[in-house]
Amino acid sequence: MQSPQGTPWTVADVPDQTGRVAVVTGASTGLGFEVASVLAARGATLVLACRNRERAMAAARRITEATPGARVSIQQVDLASLASLTQAAEELGTEHEFIDLLINNAGVMVPRRDTTMDGHELHLGVNHLGTFALTSLLIDRLLPTPGSRIVTVSSVAHRNARLRLDDLQSSANYKWGEAYAQSKLANLLFTYELQRRLAAIGAETIAVAAHPGNADTELVRDFPLQQKIIGSPLVRWATKWLFQHPPEGALPLLRAATDPAVRGGEYYGPSGFREYTGSPVRVESVGQSHDLDAQRLLWAASERLCGVSFGPVIA
Repeated sequence: MQSPQGTPWTVADVPDQTGRVAVVTGASTGLGFEVASVLAARGATLVLACRNRERAMAAARRITEATPGARVSIQQVDLASLASLTQAAEELGTEHEFIDLLINNAGVMVPRRDTTMDGHELHLGVNHLGTFALTSLLIDRLLPTPGSRIVTVSSVAHRNARLRLDDLQSSANYKWGEAYAQSKLANLLFTYELQRRLAAIGAETIAVAAHPGNADTELVRDFPLQQKIIGSPLVRWATKWLFQHPPEGALPLLRAATDPAVRGGEYYGPSGFREYTGSPVRVESVGQSHDLDAQRLLWAASERLCGVSFGPVIA
């Protein structure tokens, strides 16, 4: 899919966002920061929803330095804690009567088994359950807003996943790569089920997914040896065609969030080889992500594990 001019979609195609309120999780660095920076430059009112307040404040300063007059605020939130998510949603609801964009970007990838504050396996708990809970807690600010969107960030890793409904917490034979991939598949199952429910009630709000390809971000910061190897000049030179910098990786997210042609339930990623790099286009996810039974069962399990519900409006 190209821009109306027939050229690849770029940051220049992001339309004016004046008057829109955008909440971006994980916005202190990497993809989230790039998305927030562009939206602020286009006039949006930005909320940087981050776990680390100091890093979020530093990111806000960088954005306002680049875009004087930008409207940027900080919301501390830890997706690994339901209590933190609940408090953040209450504070956001008090501050903003309407939310136009919720960009579920924050995520983790760790080389060991760990758990959230609520006892959930960390990849599932942060990447999926935290996203699921935050969206449910903010849905009442999104539904009344014309043209509102919920963008959830998945990964090419979802192709290697298998949803284990009998062991969502990856308790048996834990492998971090499989747990991470399952959480990214869960992001897609959630997006598609959410869109189906939104469409069923005739909501203007749409749910869309995106992935950045092989973006060079801090996601591997907990992998010291691998990070050193990947970051070496020789490896970078030899594999540069497989990686793209955060500004390029952020483009599929920005297109999903702002392109007027986007429709609910679509998925955006890079156009190049295996969707590793390239301009943002509509892409396809694996067949398992479209399994209606899996979508419904994961939704029910997520409500049970989170202790939250989207309520009767989009049940």
